[in-house]
Amino acid sequence: MTTVDRPALRAVAELHHRYLTGTILALVHRQGVDRTADVVRRTFRRQHLEKFLPGLEKLGLRALPDAVACAQYHYLSNALGGVKVEWIAESDTKSWVRYLPPRWIWDGVAVCAVPTEVNRAMLWGWHAHNGVTLGNDRLGFVATSLTTDGGAGLVGYYVEEDRPLAPEERLRFSFGERPPGPAGELPTVSWDADRLAKVERNYALDYVRSMLPELCAVLGPSDAAAVGRLAGRQIGMQYHDVVVGEILDMADAPLADVIARLAVATGEDVSRDGDVVRTAGWRLQQDDPWPVEAFEAWNGLWEGLAALHGPPPGTRLSGRRTGTGIEWRISGG
Repeated sequence: MTTVDRPALRAVAELHHRYLTGTILALVHRQGVDRTADVVRRTFRRQHLEKFLPGLEKLGLRALPDAVACAQYHYLSNALGGVKVEWIAESDTKSWVRYLPPRWIWDGVAVCAVPTEVNRAMLWGWHAHNGVTLGNDRLGFVATSLTTDGGAGLVGYYVEEDRPLAPEERLRFSFGERPPGPAGELPTVSWDADRLAKVERNYALDYVRSMLPELCAVLGPSDAAAVGRLAGRQIGMQYHDVVVGEILDMADAPLADVIARLAVATGEDVSRDGDVVRTAGWRLQQDDPWPVEAFEAWNGLWEGLAALHGPPPGTRLSGRRTGTGIEWRISGG
């Protein structure tokens, strides 16, 4: 039986969680609010189209009324990923969801720097499209509180109206409305710690996998590589001590050992030849035809880890695609 490396799974989840948030903040700073909102909307729409219907089936929610199924889906799927979220029942046609601080995507002090337009773009990308995907043109989402506006969480409800909704009505805002009562209790999964660790890793990886091609589509591959790589380097350096020292307990290990362990934890088939680490594939890309610049953007994470590993000035790492896989070469230190 294969042993599950839970610390490495946690480390991969941590890095990609921070990379998602860091890249969005870098976009706000370097590309402006409108382009950032476009990337976020497209990222969440891509994620929605891939995950929503299969997730309803997997979680056993498809037979529920649409508004209830949507709210319970957001509760269950996000809770499994480590998000602080609640579901509040009201009726078969109106069902609430509440994402409580600390917000997972706008983690820590990042919540102070996220424009509300970017937060709303997330809702336009996913929540506003649930009715479309379900074939129910009367279903929309009403947000009643936004953390980015100082509200006590992202709060809102799915509602099925008695008429078809125009596209601009699929997401509406009605600040000040409150849920009718306390959070409801739903059955929780009885998965073991190994499976839950994989779910949390996948939750973070999937958002980055959705973001990278949309980053290239909105900014163009060259600018996407520049912004994503810079954010990746900054996140890799900023979280080196947490990931490598505290989570992995590998502060004094060769960098090649660190990279190999993290690559295995992402699900890669890894081989080693001294200070060269190779993978047979690239889990994030799978079969999507991404530009090579998407890899350059993501590889900044590993460059950042290398820059802080070992005595100053750190270790050098160069990465490149080799067919379907990756090759990292490590030197210095």
